[in-house]
Amino acid sequence: MINSKILDLKSEKLSILYNIIIVLSGSILIALFSQISIRIPFSPVPITGQTLAIMLVGVMLGSKKGALSVLIYLLEGAVGIPVFANFSGGIQHLLGPTGGYLFSFIIATFIIGYFYEKNRNRNLLLSLFAVLLTHLIIFGIGLSWLSFYVGLDKVLSIGFFPFIPGAFIKITLFFSIVYGYKFLTK
Repeated sequence: MINSKILDLKSEKLSILYNIIIVLSGSILIALFSQISIRIPFSPVPITGQTLAIMLVGVMLGSKKGALSVLIYLLEGAVGIPVFANFSGGIQHLLGPTGGYLFSFIIATFIIGYFYEKNRNRNLLLSLFAVLLTHLIIFGIGLSWLSFYVGLDKVLSIGFFPFIPGAFIKITLFFSIVYGYKFLTK
């Protein structure tokens, strides 16, 4: 009886350690993809690989662990660890023009993770809807926040239109990875 309790306790500790490791790994993946960054001379917001990373983290880790990975990523950046684009860090990124995009990643990761938890058969049309909804959330929150810095008259030209080609590339890469993996593991 005592041995089974000890084994249960060891198993529980290993499970907690495993979850900590995968959540931290998610935050590292986001940080790495953040370094894929293209500065736009007329915008305070760079084009980055972050949106691809948060979609992948949501699918791989699920809604709760994925969102927790993003939260940890944001906390790492807020305390100054250089995890944001161009190896930068600091609270100014969360409070500045890019803050809305960064905070939206928590919700977007939760949504896509939740969707993929419920859509186990990976229906392509429903997956496309989830990916578009994820981008709608990111752009909706990001543009709303950015408008306080650049004004409503410039927000689309500075924070939306330049990002459309990159969004299509990231969506294509996302589907190639997710469905390519599904195809290869059959």
